[in-house]
Amino acid sequence: MRPFEYERPSELAQATSLLAEYGPEARPLAGGTDLIIRLRDGSLRPRVVVDMKGIDELDGDIRDDDGYLRFGALTTMTDIAADSRVRRDYPALAESALFVGSVQIRNRATLVGNMCNASPAADTAPALLAYGALIVATGPSGTRHLPLEEFFVRSGVTTLARGELVVAIELPRPTSSRGSVHLRRTRRRGHDLASVTLACAVTPDGKTRIAYGSVGPRPVLAIDDSGRLADPSLPDTDKAGLLDRLFAGASPSPTSMRASPEYRLAMLRVLGLRGVKAAIDRLASAQAP
Repeated sequence: MRPFEYERPSELAQATSLLAEYGPEARPLAGGTDLIIRLRDGSLRPRVVVDMKGIDELDGDIRDDDGYLRFGALTTMTDIAADSRVRRDYPALAESALFVGSVQIRNRATLVGNMCNASPAADTAPALLAYGALIVATGPSGTRHLPLEEFFVRSGVTTLARGELVVAIELPRPTSSRGSVHLRRTRRRGHDLASVTLACAVTPDGKTRIAYGSVGPRPVLAIDDSGRLADPSLPDTDKAGLLDRLFAGASPSPTSMRASPEYRLAMLRVLGLRGVKAAIDRLASAQAP
């Protein structure tokens, strides 16, 4: 491990000032489940690591906040999977959180960190995209809210400006019943990065939001407003054609060791049909008297 400076600020302004000063040579530390590994293997060599755990303005709370469910910067996967509001209103997110690493990893890994790593294989990214998540970022120019789909650029790269720090993620509270699900495909059972990840959410007006990852440089959100995908009577052959258009943004890497592009694209179609059916079934259950 290459030596680096270590800073533990107690105020948010101190943290953003350090991030602005060092720019790409600074790395924030919250859960550290990815950062520590990369420091040890030498794939990251920052000049300074900025520990966020002692900042008074940051927390790990999950709270209702003016029409949103807000996840603090230190909210862990274990917190998310155990929260009754998440399990009830955002089941795809609860399901995806349970797939992150092992129990020990989930006790440390944060939702915000999972997004800031900008891994195409991030398990929670498709669910957050399907639910219309917002990133709350604070920096030298103030605080801004941006949709998660505008946050990702490519693997490891986001639209955060120099000195900015993600302080929370917000999910719009549902205004009606909804069916949603998270699905993934891996090389083997147990702890493994996914070859394909997918989340699907269907609302009573027929709108279908499908997000998918591990099949390109960033997670992708696609929306069907026609109502046809959400129609339980439409044959799978017709839905497959609709899904192919929604999956046009998939571009799997030919150099990945986890699966070939052909396999990933085939499994994306399979998970797409399964996800739509499961979301429709869950919506029907939610609407049942």
